[in-house]
Amino acid sequence: MENEKKIKVVLLEPGKLARAVEIDASLAGMQKTVGGLIEPFYPFEEQVCIVCNEESKINGMRPNRSVKNDEGVMVDFIFGPAFICDCRGENLDSLSDEQIDRYGKMFRYPEHLARVNDTLLGIPYRPQPEQEAGLRLTAIGESSDRRPSRAP
Repeated sequence: MENEKKIKVVLLEPGKLARAVEIDASLAGMQKTVGGLIEPFYPFEEQVCIVCNEESKINGMRPNRSVKNDEGVMVDFIFGPAFICDCRGENLDSLSDEQIDRYGKMFRYPEHLARVNDTLLGIPYRPQPEQEAGLRLTAIGESSDRRPSRAP
């Protein structure tokens, strides 16, 4: 198990900031990362792809991030966990440090999917850090399995 190949990717999870991680490069490892069957998506001119769950849009996974063209127009929306990796060779591989930085910034914030005047929009938001959420729950005396109500 120690000899498993790892690749450096940008991990995109619903409700969380994008981050650089190393994942298991085996098919089973990639499937575990996205929570099911993998599907590479090639929205960039550069030989980099977004690997997502093949059934994420039909199996109720949470909205994650929009994918925009060069003009900033949304061309697709990712649901469920996904990762960005190199796809130049026969196998999916690690991103360079420069690519990790660039794609990490491009997809930094998770997004809500909204319809405004019959147009779908990805609206970025800043997720609340898990530690702060835990401290806030403790501070107001609620159990960790309930979300605090929002102030009006």
